[in-house]
Amino acid sequence: MSDLRDLSADCANCFGLCCVAPAFSASADFAIDKKAGRPCPNLEEDFRCGIHTRLRRSGFKGCTVYDCFGAGQKVSQVTFAGRDWRRHPETAALMFAVFPVVRDLHELLRYLTEAMALPAARRLHAELADARDSIEALTRESPQKLGEVDVAGHRARVNVLLRRAAGLARGAGEDHSGADLIGARLRDADLTGASLRGARLIGADLRAADLTRADLTGADLRDADVRGADLAGAIFLIQSQLDAARGDARTRIPPALARPAHW
Repeated sequence: MSDLRDLSADCANCFGLCCVAPAFSASADFAIDKKAGRPCPNLEEDFRCGIHTRLRRSGFKGCTVYDCFGAGQKVSQVTFAGRDWRRHPETAALMFAVFPVVRDLHELLRYLTEAMALPAARRLHAELADARDSIEALTRESPQKLGEVDVAGHRARVNVLLRRAAGLARGAGEDHSGADLIGARLRDADLTGASLRGARLIGADLRAADLTRADLTGADLRDADVRGADLAGAIFLIQSQLDAARGDARTRIPPALARPAHW
């Protein structure tokens, strides 16, 4: 894989795995309870969502901020060679178990691919490429072998490398890793080069803030107000984080990401 676009969901080539494999509970994000492995009642026979254009209005906001990083089509078309769980019910249990494994591996691939594009981390590019090739090879293993993958172990090793890459790219920015910034007033803040890895920014006011070279790995941006903010040069910002935030036409975003329809 050489492009972030390769790590985006292609729902037309997936068997609706994100609508079946995970469990979810009735909440502000989901209108109903659903057990793991049970199809969502909105999933149609052709594996498309029957309420896709009105998910938020129908109480399924959680679906709009979910990203499989392309794992859905990988599992559907590569791991299981196009055999869907409806016509081949014997594949269902293993397919649903493998999907989250591949999803997590694809998430690592997404971060590694972005890290390799950071000029400041050039001296790490060989290590990053080796790690990416290793993870990519895992995603192409058999269903049985994928079920045995130590995802946590691979994530821990890759995160060490990603932290090094982000540190080189950030420069001397402030460290707010894991900070509780829920509802924080950060309007017009200069967060250039800041580490916001794992920071809780739920409902934070980030209007017109500058997040150039800020590391946003795992930052919780649910309902964060990023109207007019500069996120164009942020590091490790992913689509689901944008989808969870509140922005507008003035919000600058990375070219590889899409402006959410609800902004």
